[in-house]
Amino acid sequence: MDKEKVVLEANNISRTYTGKVPVPALKQCSMSFKKGEFVSIIGKSGSGKSTLLRVLAGLDVPDTGEVMINGEKIAEMGDTKLAKFRRNHIGFIYQDYNLFNEYTAYENIILPIHLDGRKEEPEKIMGIMEELGIEHCRDKFPEEMSGGEQQRVSIARALAIEPAVIFADEPTGNLDAESAENVAELLREASDIHQQTIIMVTHDSQMADYADWIMHIKDGAILSK
Repeated sequence: MDKEKVVLEANNISRTYTGKVPVPALKQCSMSFKKGEFVSIIGKSGSGKSTLLRVLAGLDVPDTGEVMINGEKIAEMGDTKLAKFRRNHIGFIYQDYNLFNEYTAYENIILPIHLDGRKEEPEKIMGIMEELGIEHCRDKFPEEMSGGEQQRVSIARALAIEPAVIFADEPTGNLDAESAENVAELLREASDIHQQTIIMVTHDSQMADYADWIMHIKDGAILSK
């Protein structure tokens, strides 16, 4: 597949949160991400990086501008269509892993596939788990796994749906230094092996260095790409 294919594109997106004092979280940001790219968005707390991720993922709607994933304008979709689109085309990796405690690692990984009314391919799922070094966790529940293992289950869940793009929100924030480095390396490998587009929000410059390129954001504006 053509690595030069643009998977996600944002044009002049802005977002202001209203209240007693309006807070401009994003200011006319434009960017594009190609297939297979691993990109880090780095900035201090309050810089707008989390808002940018939410808007790019269709979890928040920009006041101006548009976001397109695989050529489709996500802001124009209704709630039902957007929810289905996210299940098929967007993967998420969270800082707190976001696993269901009552499900095993394997069950957590296949849950989004089942929610979409599809059947998983067990060999494919186990292949992903082996790549991430968590095949031994197949029948373990989250409380029986380390933080690093739980985060790798979260990565496997995102990869399993073969999404257009994976958004990783501070994925190493709750991990010790060694586990954090392992997770960053695994994201790097996932991008290379699966030609997976990954957009990672982080405040850690060491983690950001694993990406193909780094986007800096400050006060809601993109400083450099």
